[in-house]
Amino acid sequence: MPDTVSIAMLGSGFVADFYMQGLADVNHQQVVVNYSRSAKRARDFARRWSVPAHSTSLTEVVSRDDIDLFIIALPNLEHLPASLALSARKRHQVCTKPLARNAREAKKMLDAARKSGRMHAYAETEVFAPAVVKARQMMEAGGIGRVLWVRSREAHSGPHSPHFWDVSQTGGGAMNDLACHCIEAARYFFGKEDKVVEVMAWGDNLVHKNKTKGEDNALLVMRFSSGGIGHCELSWTTKGGLDLRNEIHGSEGSLFTDVTRSTPVTGFTSKPAGYVIEKADIDFGWTRPLPEEAFAYGYQAEMRHFVECVRDGGRPRETYEDGYVVNLILDAGYQSMKSKKWVRVDY
Repeated sequence: MPDTVSIAMLGSGFVADFYMQGLADVNHQQVVVNYSRSAKRARDFARRWSVPAHSTSLTEVVSRDDIDLFIIALPNLEHLPASLALSARKRHQVCTKPLARNAREAKKMLDAARKSGRMHAYAETEVFAPAVVKARQMMEAGGIGRVLWVRSREAHSGPHSPHFWDVSQTGGGAMNDLACHCIEAARYFFGKEDKVVEVMAWGDNLVHKNKTKGEDNALLVMRFSSGGIGHCELSWTTKGGLDLRNEIHGSEGSLFTDVTRSTPVTGFTSKPAGYVIEKADIDFGWTRPLPEEAFAYGYQAEMRHFVECVRDGGRPRETYEDGYVVNLILDAGYQSMKSKKWVRVDY
């Protein structure tokens, strides 16, 4: 196993920046090349993060034999071709969320990655977030008894990149973008052996009718095989910065996580005071800045875990199988949104 894991970052946008922030505190790794479809973005990203090489040729980067781990931080429509190229070359790979635009694409990625015999990891930050991991530890200690109900909310004022508004490129609107976090949080709290058996969903475009054909607000309810309920609230119209909360209610107690609305810093400034928090709409007046976002959201923990899996030959906590299950649940949710009925999740 390599002493230092050489990494290729496939992507140069928002999530790639967060991955680099997370990797900054991870030992025994080095990002040696960045790929972007845009020469300028690749060049700027490499300069910003002191990456020694950059390229606009995915084939060139994937063909390099000195790379131990490839991180797919590309738009949703690029996940499938990038992953298949990596699997064909038998490369270790990590993919950002959602794994694919739909379950059909996700299954192709999963099957090819399995066939390659190399590591495949699903970069779902929520289940690596320190607050969420601590809540799970308290549950495992028996603190709240049997889990009955999980409520998760992820909301902000809208996507940061233009392609997110195009459902043909992404696979869906706010539910597709945000529910993947909430779904996986619920699976983490209930336990993955407790399968989601059916879902009910609502979605509508309440504000951004001129920007997208997708939903900008959605609700997703999941019924687990134990009878428990997962309740997801998703929004692209919530002002004030990222709203990221979980509630876990059990037979003997409840747990709550809130890393964005309960930050350790509160300020009032009459003038702009710089970056506040992800998706903040203003940077003055009353604000709640969040220090160490990459740590609080789970980017640092997941990147450390994936690097260690490559070094030690371990199995990741989150794999493409988990990403595929999330896509199955999302697909069922969109079916329910259209039919206005409960829809079984067909595994």
